[in-house]
Amino acid sequence: MKDVALIERHKSLDAKIVPFAGYNMPVSYEGVNIEHQNVREKLGVFDVSHMGEFLISGENALELIQKITSNDASKLVDGKAQYTCMPNENGGIVDDLIIYRMNSEKYLLVVNASNIEKDWNWISEHNTMDATMKDISDGMSLLAIQGPKAAEAMQSLTEVDLSNMKFYTFQLADFAGVEKVIISATGYTGSGGFEIYIKNEDAERVWDRIMKAGADYGIKPIGLAARDTLRLEMGYCLYGNDIDETTSPIEAGLGWITKFNKDFVNSEALKKEKEKGPKRKLIAFELDERGIPRQGYDIVDNNGTVIGEVTSGTMSPSLEKGIGLGYISAEVAEIGAKLHIRIRKKDVPATQVKLPFYKG
Repeated sequence: MKDVALIERHKSLDAKIVPFAGYNMPVSYEGVNIEHQNVREKLGVFDVSHMGEFLISGENALELIQKITSNDASKLVDGKAQYTCMPNENGGIVDDLIIYRMNSEKYLLVVNASNIEKDWNWISEHNTMDATMKDISDGMSLLAIQGPKAAEAMQSLTEVDLSNMKFYTFQLADFAGVEKVIISATGYTGSGGFEIYIKNEDAERVWDRIMKAGADYGIKPIGLAARDTLRLEMGYCLYGNDIDETTSPIEAGLGWITKFNKDFVNSEALKKEKEKGPKRKLIAFELDERGIPRQGYDIVDNNGTVIGEVTSGTMSPSLEKGIGLGYISAEVAEIGAKLHIRIRKKDVPATQVKLPFYKG
């Protein structure tokens, strides 16, 4: 297991450290519910330095990105970011990722920690146009400052007007005394905030200044457990749970990032799937009675027949009810429809709902 640059800070805060995606990561500090609500109501800071970062550059950088990703990166301008995925050749997804356009010949790709090596190999395999590739993951730290008070609390650390940064934009600017930091507004919690990309050698100094600047606003360190409950309340997909090598972007509800005005890996097959309609769909549900749905639990119909499987589930701290995502037959996927989640041999009634679960 690798250690993130801030591991000693997390230990000093009595974080529960667990192995995750090849790294020793803080999963919680005070407890998931406390941390979750602090982000919803105030702000918190996550260390997500396990994420991977690749630089793709050169005159053919965009050509490579357009070939491997489903979204249309040609729409990007400097300072804009884009959520996308890399389809495989079998109808599934290699990974989902965020692309940052630094300039017309330089892009930053941020990928999931567990997929760094796989993604690198996949992109390299398709780099027939000789774009320049550089893996900078091991030298980078990434902090996510999330919550409604994030902009106000962090404003003293930068000259960037944080309160007016639009979603999925970023700026290269000074932050917490460090020059040329990427400050982006691409949060994963649904409560607003920013991501700060810094070099490992600057991580402790920046962390300390973030904690100091946020002290009067109620900032807390937040672990990966609360990050998961926060993203699930928004219905955001998690790679390895809701999307993977066997799930298509169409059935996962990611048709909005799958653009057919260009050719990309497996685009023809995905286009046909979209036109015909997928056989199964990723749906959201809320339990009608007490219970906690978990990944792998069966989804059953009113007759007790298994019609799908839960991919993500939890007891929502904000809604105080069981919520989840899962794949079921497209024929029975309908907002308001009733189904059941099989929890310890008991079929608990549930209702299909429209995302997000948390409305703010």
